[in-house]
Amino acid sequence: MRVSKMGAKAKKSLKKKLTKASQLAAARRAKEQSSDFLPLEGEQATKLPEEEEEDKATVLYIGHIPHGFYEEQMEGFFKQFGKVKRLRIARNRKTGRSKHYGFLEFENPAVAKVVANEIHNYLLFEHNLQIHLIPSEKIHPKLWKGVGKTHVPHRWIEMERKRHNKERTTKEYQSLVQGILKRDAKRRKRIKDAGIEYECPVFVGNIQTANKKIKFADEEEEEEE
Repeated sequence: MRVSKMGAKAKKSLKKKLTKASQLAAARRAKEQSSDFLPLEGEQATKLPEEEEEDKATVLYIGHIPHGFYEEQMEGFFKQFGKVKRLRIARNRKTGRSKHYGFLEFENPAVAKVVANEIHNYLLFEHNLQIHLIPSEKIHPKLWKGVGKTHVPHRWIEMERKRHNKERTTKEYQSLVQGILKRDAKRRKRIKDAGIEYECPVFVGNIQTANKKIKFADEEEEEEE
């Protein structure tokens, strides 16, 4: 799936806000450096008013991710606004399919804040992206576990083949034969109740083969005893 970039006007407006946020952050840092001075001799140091700590959160939660908007497309879309440090889409462990939510981290906190405010509810492939800034203290230690790894789904056909061809015990063979006979009896009854004249195939050959295996297994067990 190809992801189109934002419109020219929206992108221009967002760039202005990003520039303004970067300028404010730079001005704040310059002010902090200029206010760091020593008191004059014989005078008490002036206590500067305490300012609120700057929010340095850079991780975003992204919800309502549409089908086909995966890691590669997501990085290509969000790198328009700033450098993407890392990203992760939550996936099903068995199938590898997207759970339609994920996490993205920008290098610049100002960029992350502007993107969270401006791209929230952005319409993308008939889905409104839900973007929220995650405070630094609320980030789970295992949030980025497995990031960058390619998911390999289970090989169901191979697993089923091994299960079907595995060696069975005497009890397992007996249970298998009983299951075949039980299902065959139900099938014959349904056909008869429907008033259909049909000769169902007989499983005598398969059942006899299974019974021989059971008998042979029983004889081996008796010899061992």
